[in-house]
Amino acid sequence: MTAVRNRITAARSLLFVPADRPDRFPKAVAAGADLVIVDLEDAVAPADKEQARAHAATWLAAGHQAVLRVNAPGTAWSEPDLAVAASHGCPVMVPKAEDSAVLAEITARTAGRCELIALVETARGIARAFEVSTAPGVARLAFGNVDLATQLGVAPDDHMALTYARSRLVVASAAAGISPPVDGVTTAVRDTDTLHADITHAHRLGFTGKLCIHPAQLPYVSAGFTPGESELHWARRVLEAGESVTTVDGQMVDRPVLERARRILDRGHGAATS
Repeated sequence: MTAVRNRITAARSLLFVPADRPDRFPKAVAAGADLVIVDLEDAVAPADKEQARAHAATWLAAGHQAVLRVNAPGTAWSEPDLAVAASHGCPVMVPKAEDSAVLAEITARTAGRCELIALVETARGIARAFEVSTAPGVARLAFGNVDLATQLGVAPDDHMALTYARSRLVVASAAAGISPPVDGVTTAVRDTDTLHADITHAHRLGFTGKLCIHPAQLPYVSAGFTPGESELHWARRVLEAGESVTTVDGQMVDRPVLERARRILDRGHGAATS
């Protein structure tokens, strides 16, 4: 379980693949995402849910690794989705995550075998971000920008309108002591300028990964959430100077700065070994 949790917390790029398209499963894996999310929810029409679940079960039974995005708690499909996840012990992405008791129940029903990625995409979920992040089994939060924007009546690509929501997830994750959250999708699949802007904004706010809807987005996302050489150089200089040094290159160095330098190097090491 520790290895699975580590993969979740270190992931920079998480790629959705529709569960009713099993022909795309191996292509998604070959694309090089840190995590592949087999999607039983939004990507699958109601009439195709059962067949999609069977495709996902077959894929997992063959020994493949994937996150399973189940249908939202309370729907008719949620329980059989969770049964598949529990039988294979795979991580679960829980949509509409907003109630810590529901998340705790999912962890109990899967006998603790499934690490949870809580997809926060409702106003209530944002308001309860800390409770969600501390629920049993939750390894990481992810941001559902499209659904939340629809509820709020704003555009899903409006950085200013959604900054508060994003920051709530970053702060809640830090307060809960879990890995920084995963940012939502960029719906403009082929627009690299928009993708770069979204990555830069999310990175500045404290996100360390992003949900992807097309393999073409993966290299940009991986690069955007990997410390650059200038960041790594700074971090090395800070740590090599020793904990008793108070300035490096004219900038104050204290315990929080040392911790930031360590985290940058950790992320750089994780990217190199992933």
